[in-house]
Amino acid sequence: MEQIIKIQNGEKQSSIFSDKEMENRLSKLRENMLLEKLDIVLFTSIHNINYFNHFVYCAFGRPYGLIVSQDKLFSITANIDGGQPWRRGFGENIIYTDWQKDNYFFALKNEIKGKCRIGVEYDHINLENFKKLQHALPEAKLLDISKISMKQRMVKSDEEIELIKIGAQIADIGGMACVDAISEDVKEYEVALHSTQTMINEIAKRFPDSDIMDTWTWFQSGINTDGAHNPVTTRKIKKGDILSLNCFPMIGGYYTALERTLFFNNASKRHLEIWNANIEVHRRGLELVKPGLRCCDIAHELNEIFIQHDLLKYRTFGYGHSFGSLSHYYGREAGLELREDIETTLETNMVISIEPMVMVPESELGAGGYREHDILVVTENGSENITRFPFGPEHNIIA
Repeated sequence: MEQIIKIQNGEKQSSIFSDKEMENRLSKLRENMLLEKLDIVLFTSIHNINYFNHFVYCAFGRPYGLIVSQDKLFSITANIDGGQPWRRGFGENIIYTDWQKDNYFFALKNEIKGKCRIGVEYDHINLENFKKLQHALPEAKLLDISKISMKQRMVKSDEEIELIKIGAQIADIGGMACVDAISEDVKEYEVALHSTQTMINEIAKRFPDSDIMDTWTWFQSGINTDGAHNPVTTRKIKKGDILSLNCFPMIGGYYTALERTLFFNNASKRHLEIWNANIEVHRRGLELVKPGLRCCDIAHELNEIFIQHDLLKYRTFGYGHSFGSLSHYYGREAGLELREDIETTLETNMVISIEPMVMVPESELGAGGYREHDILVVTENGSENITRFPFGPEHNIIA
């Protein structure tokens, strides 16, 4: 049985992004390769393969790759995917089969020969595969490309920003679907299903040629609001419950989000105090996002507001993060997060959220997790908030 094959089944499918957009990304990468004296880059992560090739792979225990040189671009994918990687991908495609052990590395060795400097993703490739790559290419020198590629992805193009804006609109639609489904004794997963289906239908309408995959909703109630990433359950909504609305449309591997605190029927005095304090932090965060500010400085200033309300001890994570080719199961741009340890300076065309959260444990008054989330595009003189769903008690106590 053959170790390497090609399957060009059907026709190339239209991309969400233009050919010019994809070529611009590759051109910037190749400029960086020249600066770093890299002959080849081997991407292995879902986010970078999607960013440079417009293909979102499903690993299922198999390795994937994207090879970029100054004159070549091709993905290395598993036979189980058939012709989809070639149809959806921007470049060419080589397929390795399952018939012999480590055919993936045989394919790499077949394409990469001799002494060369290869950029790999230190933050993604695991130790076992790193050693197998060294064994397959003993004359090559493996160097880290992850920070360089992340820095490129952090500054969005006009086409990326347009897609993210549409994603934010669809998230708002999902949020309204959540609100429409909220009622006493309705289960969390029932609300989430209605929201997700609504967003998927909207994505299909706006992007009829795209892959429909990975859109989801987390809708949490009561004690389940204590974690930002808690899955939906069969818990039934009760009067007085704190609720957490989290809508995540995925378009071509690009993630957007809407997150809101809500209450069903009523909120206690202490709940309102904590909620309004978190909103005060949220509003100030929205004011602070502008070019020239460092992520850490924004985090430190917002901490001071929580300190005034004696709530800093309940903060659970940073104040915001970047958007783009990322998801709950792959990839993030760790260099663009609003945390005390991130010194990145905001630049025009970065896209970042403001999303303060505090979690008060069940043993205390006002228990629950409070979180608001808006997406902002950094502009030349400030920022543009592309989230339209309202926040606060005057809007989100659901009768």
